[in-house]
Amino acid sequence: MPAVSGLLAGQVALVTGAGGGIGRGIALRFAEEGAAVALHCRTSVEAAREVAARIRGMGGRAVVLRADLTDEDAARRLVREAAEWGEGRLTALVNNAGVQPTRELAGMTAAEWRAVVDANLSSVFVCTQAAAEVMRETGGGSVTHIASIEATHPAPQHAHYCASKAAVVMHARSAALEYGPHGIRVNTVSPGLIDFPRALGSAGAGGTPIGLAEAWPEGVRRWQRAVPAGRLGRPEDVGDACVFLACPLASWITGHDLVVDGGVSARPTW
Repeated sequence: MPAVSGLLAGQVALVTGAGGGIGRGIALRFAEEGAAVALHCRTSVEAAREVAARIRGMGGRAVVLRADLTDEDAARRLVREAAEWGEGRLTALVNNAGVQPTRELAGMTAAEWRAVVDANLSSVFVCTQAAAEVMRETGGGSVTHIASIEATHPAPQHAHYCASKAAVVMHARSAALEYGPHGIRVNTVSPGLIDFPRALGSAGAGGTPIGLAEAWPEGVRRWQRAVPAGRLGRPEDVGDACVFLACPLASWITGHDLVVDGGVSARPTW
């Protein structure tokens, strides 16, 4: 498929966690808009390779890079490899990789807390710092963190996740202040409930991927009753928001949290 409108023509982007549902949607939308895309994965290698093959099939450029982003040296190496693949350039970074385990706060261990913070927050800090070092030498760029509406609307058994995502939003605002003079914009996208196959690691009979409605029917019913837009989110909804924040149309937007949730956050809580 050719570029939809070329909003990202000439850009080199790194998308972390590109083997998962949201990461896949972001990477494909970046490629459709003309960006060369470095797809990061840790364990979902085959899934990331499938995305890369699809991008190449539409005439785009893509490479798959592996790294454990909780390892600082590995995270910095990832950014360096993406920039080298981009012939010294990296114009966009999307910090999408993360984890979302469930655990009651009363029984949570410090190790469990740290594991989520390292995966969701510390990796964002390291990747952003490394990418900014490249961007400030090559004319600037954009960084987008994938946060969550749970940064402001906590859910039971998600204390570690909610806290990490709230910190991601504030990291972006702080980074926007410090990196702005170097031509680097930093924003967040906060999705609501996003549907994608093999949701929550589930599969139906015979290993057939199933959607979120089959994996978590009660939660999806509650969401659909509450969301003004009347549906679950799609990975491409998040991808569209990331494309916008990385493109010239958002050249005067930084330190902003773009909520992509079908309006569910507008619902009254009493």
